[in-house]
Amino acid sequence: MLKFADDAKLFRAVSSLVDVNQLREDLKNLFSWSEDWLMLFNLDKCKVLHFGKSNIKCQYTLGGKILEEVNEERDLGVIVSADLKVSSQCAKVVKLLTKY
Repeated sequence: MLKFADDAKLFRAVSSLVDVNQLREDLKNLFSWSEDWLMLFNLDKCKVLHFGKSNIKCQYTLGGKILEEVNEERDLGVIVSADLKVSSQCAKVVKLLTKY
């Protein structure tokens, strides 16, 4: 797990059903911890971003809510995509530069 201010990322290599179940258990434990410490997640902002060709790309839940799967997500101002290409980030910068 990575944490920065109020931002948290849970990650795990997922290439088998054992890995899927372990990640689901990690999510369950994380949610339970957040309830115990009254540090609740904004579930509408929680998403899944799958990386890698061997990733099974299963569905995950947090607190009973199915997490939205996305192909890219902004993280601390940087756009991270599932294919790890920087084209979306570059397009965003070019768009900003052409405004001025």
